[in-house]
Parts: sequence; C-alpha cells; structure tokens
Amino acid sequence: MTKLLLFGTLGATEIIIIALIVLLLFGGRKIPELMKGIGKGVKSFKEGVKGIEDDLKEESKDLDKDLKE
Repeated sequence: MTKLLLFGTLGATEIIIIALIVLLLFGGRKIPELMKGIGKGVKSFKEGVKGIEDDLKEESKDLDKDLKE
C-alpha cells in the first residue's frame, strides 16, 4: 500500500471514490484532455531533470580533467 504523509494509506476503495469525484467534477470528455496535459508536464519535467544531470556529468568530467593537469 502507498503511505502518504498526511493521509495515511490509500486503498482501492479510496482511489475509486476519488476517481468518481473527478469524473463528476470534470465530466468524461475533459478527463482525457487533463491526462494529456499531465503527461506532457511529466515528460517536460523528466527532460529538464535529464538536462541537469547531463550538465552535472559534464562539469564533473571537466573538473576531473582540470585536476589531472
């Protein structure tokens, strides 16, 4: 089970209730658009993190190269 800091544990029943509330609030047609937007945001975040990791690796290589000289 997933343990959240403020909410304790979320079981299958709670997840289904949350999904039904979201369905009622946004309607069936809006949910795919919302999920698409969330997916794009996650993809953009992952690309940003990867870019930072690449920059850090490059800098550490440069530092190692400078130290060897």
